[in-house]
Amino acid sequence: MSIETGYRLADNSRQLRRLFDERVRGLGITGPQARLLLSLERHPDQNQAFYAERLEIEPITLTRIVDRLEDAGWVERQADPADRRARILHLTDKSRGIVTRLRVGVEGLFEDMLAGFDAGERALFAAMLERIALNLAAARQPEAVDG
Repeated sequence: MSIETGYRLADNSRQLRRLFDERVRGLGITGPQARLLLSLERHPDQNQAFYAERLEIEPITLTRIVDRLEDAGWVERQADPADRRARILHLTDKSRGIVTRLRVGVEGLFEDMLAGFDAGERALFAAMLERIALNLAAARQPEAVDG
């Protein structure tokens, strides 16, 4: 496999993110806000540091995003019982509607992305993505040092 495959993968990822951002803007929300809301649904009850790392943004940037979402009534912060300096983020009842609309939008985006793929190809693609994720996670682990 050539380096072109890596470039294609990175470029497709960039295009997917851009299209996602464009589509969620139609819902009156920014791409980073939408990614946080979807992450809160998928990985509930974590502290702000978790979401900053997950979204690959600086903690101060996440704080600004949370401030806006909290002002809109979509997110609430609660004290972390394990760390008095940290705050746990939660979706509110008010946010359920926007999260549902985001999820539907993402499903439509993936349908557009996978247009022309049959069910078998989609299953194979999903399995390959899972294997790539496992390979990348393993590559990030420090190698054992022989003593």
